[in-house]
Amino acid sequence: MKTVLSIAGSDCSGGAGIQADIKTMTVHGVYAMSAITALTAQNTTGVRAILESSPEFLKQQIDAVFEDIYPDAVKIGMVPSPALMETIVDRLGFWKAGNAVVDPVMVASSGADLMKTATVRVLKEKLLPMAMLTTPNIPEAEVLSGMTIRTEADMIAAAFAIYAECGCAVLIKGGHSICDANDLLFDGRDVRWLRGKRIQNPNTHGTGCTLSSAIVSNLAKGFTLTESVQSAKDYISGALSAMLDLGKGSGPMNHAFDLQGRWMASK
Repeated sequence: MKTVLSIAGSDCSGGAGIQADIKTMTVHGVYAMSAITALTAQNTTGVRAILESSPEFLKQQIDAVFEDIYPDAVKIGMVPSPALMETIVDRLGFWKAGNAVVDPVMVASSGADLMKTATVRVLKEKLLPMAMLTTPNIPEAEVLSGMTIRTEADMIAAAFAIYAECGCAVLIKGGHSICDANDLLFDGRDVRWLRGKRIQNPNTHGTGCTLSSAIVSNLAKGFTLTESVQSAKDYISGALSAMLDLGKGSGPMNHAFDLQGRWMASK
């Protein structure tokens, strides 16, 4: 069985962060592990509080995983401070981690700010150059590229700018009404549009975490970058189409929409 480490924040309501990552990785047939950057008190209506891990404790978590069950791939999600980002850079470099996918979580679905400006600087200068892929949405891609994105041509230009500065492949997610559900993948050579149809489901809590976790799971299993992204996009469409409706705000998806077996049966 392939193994994947998620370095991210915890979502006590289960729809995003570490919890979404573990669910997604499990249904993709890989063994999920975690190093928690922060505890969050949140639900479908918003983030109430954030309690950061210390850099030393995050280091101990990452080292504990790598020295015992070396991961085939690593996903990095919410990192709230530059000190924690520096710790991740240091330990991934020390362990020579491969197949790293960075979901640059800057703002929660509810609008809460989850990444400081100084952290963005470390992200661009140190972490992204170590990664295979980063998966920003439109607002995040604007921050990373320093550009305003209003059209598909803007998305292409932003992807080129991010790649030129950071050196990793870029998947810009078009779900913020720029081009329906069409995503742009640029690997430094080819521009690929992954076309999709917008699913009319207001419950989208954790979609970014889930997509990046599906991608990194596929990479761990040996699929190419393009195959990994396309399969992950199909998985997200299925999870959204299941129309799970929980909570009073923007609820989570059904990560296990396609899971079958005796343990899934209800009385």
